[in-house]
Amino acid sequence: MTSPEQNTSPAPDVSASLTPEQLAQATLLLGHSIDFPEPDTIRQCPNAALVIHQGRIAWQGPAAELPVAQQAFARVEDYGDAWILPGLIDTHVHAAQMPVMASWGEQLLDWLNRYTFPAERRFEDPLIARQQSDVFLDALLAHGTTTAMVFGTVHEAGTDALFEAARERRMALIAGKVLMDRNCPDYLSDTADGGFEASARLIHRWHGTDRLHYAITPRFAPTSTEAQLERAGALHSEAAGLYMQTHVSENPDEVSWVQSLFPKARDYVDVYEHYGLLHDRSVLAHGLHLTDREWTALREHQTRIAVCPTSNTFLGSGLFDFARAEQEGVVLGLASDVGGGTSLSQLVSAAEAYKVGQLKGYKLTANQLWYQMTAGNARALHLQADIGTLDSGKMADLVVLDPNRSANLSARLAQATSLDEALFATLILGDERLTRATWVAGELRFGA
Repeated sequence: MTSPEQNTSPAPDVSASLTPEQLAQATLLLGHSIDFPEPDTIRQCPNAALVIHQGRIAWQGPAAELPVAQQAFARVEDYGDAWILPGLIDTHVHAAQMPVMASWGEQLLDWLNRYTFPAERRFEDPLIARQQSDVFLDALLAHGTTTAMVFGTVHEAGTDALFEAARERRMALIAGKVLMDRNCPDYLSDTADGGFEASARLIHRWHGTDRLHYAITPRFAPTSTEAQLERAGALHSEAAGLYMQTHVSENPDEVSWVQSLFPKARDYVDVYEHYGLLHDRSVLAHGLHLTDREWTALREHQTRIAVCPTSNTFLGSGLFDFARAEQEGVVLGLASDVGGGTSLSQLVSAAEAYKVGQLKGYKLTANQLWYQMTAGNARALHLQADIGTLDSGKMADLVVLDPNRSANLSARLAQATSLDEALFATLILGDERLTRATWVAGELRFGA
């Protein structure tokens, strides 16, 4: 097992991997590099150098071992003792719901009708959809998040706008048009065939384009008829490697509602299972009130759960059972779930996850939580070949966090006696205000 204080990354010879001409086009970042290749492994290099060329990390290691002069690089950014980490990853968030964050007083089903649906209606205007998509993606970047799995809205043009905005930023984004043909306002309702056809067009336009991927996106079982869920399952034949995202077992009233709408189903998870929507690229948000059979089904299908702690506590939905997920071997992602969630910051999500674990008698470590936000979420989304760590060859999706931007955190870290202690305090006391810079595919997209 790797010591948390040990830098284990070999430093390949950058002068051998890049020609002088390529070095003259490359970017050099200096700072304190930290990444988390496993839940119990931290790698750090307090005086690190990362060389970025053509959007990828071409070299990383101690700055003292950099075999060429800094003047050889086209651009040098020295972040001092700030932390350079892999970009943070969000496994469940809603593009249209930022305007309804922090809406008072409702639980899930009333919250959808009172706040969510009116906000999503605005995406029927492609110009507004594009403007809001720009705001949303720039907000993710300001929070240090470089990759996300995103719910669009029911509107095809609005989902186009989201993908186009992500492509312009070179972000790795997994997204899809929401499918709803019942139990929703008329202005957000599609049909089984219409939803299939619009989704198929979006799949052929965007899935596999640049760094973009498509997720088949029924909102949740109550807002889709059996005909629509059947057509959603059939969408998998449109392309290889498609994702599926939806919600499951968030609220007790929701669980009862599903049983009344699908009386032949064994349980909530069985609805999705019946229509071929469970597989290892399926991500179900929440999973708070699962039965034994449902846990078994999720494990057997290798389906992921996106844990949404700030949303679950804010809406009074329940507390996630981390111990049961570990026992069952169900793969987890950590998610903000904005707008039910109260922050786009994955630091805030991680801090709330720790508190949920405490309430459930399960102690999450700092290493586990940082891993989950980076390499763990990358693996949950099958993106680990390209993102999640600082290994050479990975995409240069990076966040620079500066603990000195918070007086409270800075004072706390002055008393820290280990990197693990510092990382834990940063999770609990940190948020987006620590974000000094965010890089996507080797381009600076936020900060300086």
